Amino acid sequence: MTGIEGFLHELCDAAEAETMPRFRVRLDIEDKNRDAGDFDPVTQADRAAETAIRKLIEARYPDHGVIGEEHAPVRPNARHTWIIDPIDGTRAFICGLPSWGTLIGLQEEGRPIAGVMAQPFTGERYLAHDGAAYLVHRGKRAALAARRTTSLADAMMMTTSPNIFPREDVEAYRRVEAACRLPRYGFDCYAYAMLAGGNIDLVVESSLKAYDIAPLIPIIEGAGGMVTTWEGASAENGGRILASANAELHRQALDLLAG
Repeated sequence: MTGIEGFLHELCDAAEAETMPRFRVRLDIEDKNRDAGDFDPVTQADRAAETAIRKLIEARYPDHGVIGEEHAPVRPNARHTWIIDPIDGTRAFICGLPSWGTLIGLQEEGRPIAGVMAQPFTGERYLAHDGAAYLVHRGKRAALAARRTTSLADAMMMTTSPNIFPREDVEAYRRVEAACRLPRYGFDCYAYAMLAGGNIDLVVESSLKAYDIAPLIPIIEGAGGMVTTWEGASAENGGRILASANAELHRQALDLLAG
């Protein structure tokens, strides 16, 4: 295995070496948003994993930019930029739930071209490059394919929690939820992997940062899905995000979000 895919695995290995020894053990937890009253946890595992990822990128691609959640940007306007969320789903991580993941993406001139969502507890790596998406698990590699559900009435959807949406977004979200067969909460980046893997149909989120979504875009699109903002614009900069298994389902959900 060579090239970008091989390097993505190297980065995941380095992150896993920092996260797994700290998973389901007692950790000091810092609240990054204490003054605002909205619990936003970070742990030593988050910071150590991002440091390990950055060290490898700097050694392999010293002219590339790096943007991550836990440390300051480096060369953010470079032609090639890596986007990192070392633990997407820190709330799940500190609760011992395996629904978090390490997100690493590569952008070329602002366009996501490769990405990985790694869940080291389950051993799953959902990755994409060159327009194709795969699940690598237990030594096997399988192409990802999103579902072909075309009616919201038959759709299964996920969100981390509507309780963390800005108040003005909740009503629009509820319209989509009410139209779907089954809503589920609490899965962070793992929900997008389930969409790419053909297990669910929609993910609806609000107030995402670039590092929450940019690494996932090549995975979703490589599996045949769609991901945009609620306005139908490009999603790589975050914001209010809709991911769907196919274009027809995406159109229906966008119509409801628009009111």
